Amino acid sequence: MSSKLLRHISLIGIGLYLSALLVISMVFRGQALQHKWMLWGMGEVLFFFVLTAVFYPRWKNDDKKKLLWKVFLVAFVIRGLYAFLMCYYYYYETGKAFEYDAGDSIWYHQTAIYLSRCVRQGYVSYIFKYLNAYTMGYSDQVYTLWLTLIYTVFGRSLLIPRLFKALMSACLCLVVYKLGTRTFGERTGRLAAVLTVFLPILVQTCGLHTKEMEMIFLSILAIERMDYLIRSKKYTFWNIICPILLTALAFGFRTVIGMCLLFAFVVFVVLSPNDLVGKKGKIVTIAATVLLFFVFLFSPVGYEMRYIYRLKFKDLGYQSEKYESLGMKHGELAQSWLLAPGAFVLPLAPMVEQSPDHNKMIHGSTYVKNYLAFFAMLAIVIAVRQKKWRDFSLIGAYELSYLAIIMFSFAANSERYHEPAIPLLVLMAAFAMTHLRRKHLKIFYVYCVLLFVALVLWNWLKLSARGLA
Repeated sequence: MSSKLLRHISLIGIGLYLSALLVISMVFRGQALQHKWMLWGMGEVLFFFVLTAVFYPRWKNDDKKKLLWKVFLVAFVIRGLYAFLMCYYYYYETGKAFEYDAGDSIWYHQTAIYLSRCVRQGYVSYIFKYLNAYTMGYSDQVYTLWLTLIYTVFGRSLLIPRLFKALMSACLCLVVYKLGTRTFGERTGRLAAVLTVFLPILVQTCGLHTKEMEMIFLSILAIERMDYLIRSKKYTFWNIICPILLTALAFGFRTVIGMCLLFAFVVFVVLSPNDLVGKKGKIVTIAATVLLFFVFLFSPVGYEMRYIYRLKFKDLGYQSEKYESLGMKHGELAQSWLLAPGAFVLPLAPMVEQSPDHNKMIHGSTYVKNYLAFFAMLAIVIAVRQKKWRDFSLIGAYELSYLAIIMFSFAANSERYHEPAIPLLVLMAAFAMTHLRRKHLKIFYVYCVLLFVALVLWNWLKLSARGLA
């Protein structure tokens, strides 16, 4: 991708955001965002587009080792500094060093403090009793145990876990590079790495006390190790056991992610050319994966899978009923079958005051994802036309299956639940950008107009549902 084209795309991204924010603030003047939220949003958008346009031309021709060192170092410094500063920012804003609307993060923190105290006093057996009695399921236990380990070794500092998140997020940039290079080539891998370094939501997640960063890192690393296992043809004990362990840990953070990892691996093996995986190899690999799935199915994980399905997926009118219970209008638009076509784009950036403080704070980051969604969708078209869909199968199967499940669940409009799909969305976007043609730009301009209209309508719906517009 040429530097000139990247600057062009970046300028359009900045201009589209500022135009949408200005129009929405003027049209809905009584509900316009407070200035601090506007500053946050503008900072996030400028941070991504400006730094990407500046650093990619400087790094794209570097030696591989030099590039990876720069990617890791810059990513870690940015994330570590952000994690440190946000402890004080949140304390100033909320009176405690936790994010706006903190709920789960405080629960994780308090539980880990209790369990670390048990470990230090020698009552290790209490950990298992407590987890069995009070946790919300297997998918909450691993993160709690991870925090417990950190508090036991380093003390009860809120900063240390967030610095670990910064380290994971920096390593994630390298993982995205390896996966992108192996799948789509060196150009795509380099651009994907730079985009990941400056993606604001992956920086901001390091300042939270929730499990998202660990979950994102584990899932993408699992996919990268699966890809390496098949493409390298090195079926050593470590190469085989590594993706299995990572998938098991992913189940411990969010059950749906573990299911999607297994599904994506089966799809990848089935669609791999015979010179990569022979017929016997496919049969053995698929049988082993199915066996592993049944092991999970008849374990506590399986119980949770069935429980989650009954509670959060069986009733597809869940969102509509929630709107009605709150006395809000337009509940019929929350139906999953209506939202599903926008899986890559949704949720759109909130640019009015009628949103939770955390969502308003990251609305610029949400916009960046909305903007990149076009290139991610274009990547699917390009991969099919260039007959690279077999190479694309592992990434595509995971991304599409995870987003489909989320869109047909209670979390369709929750940015937090979309975050595990973001690194692969960036990788797909990088692939499209490095294969962009003039004919694609015409469609891109149309998408920008549609996104502008969608942002205005989305925020109008937020206000109209509450009788404010």
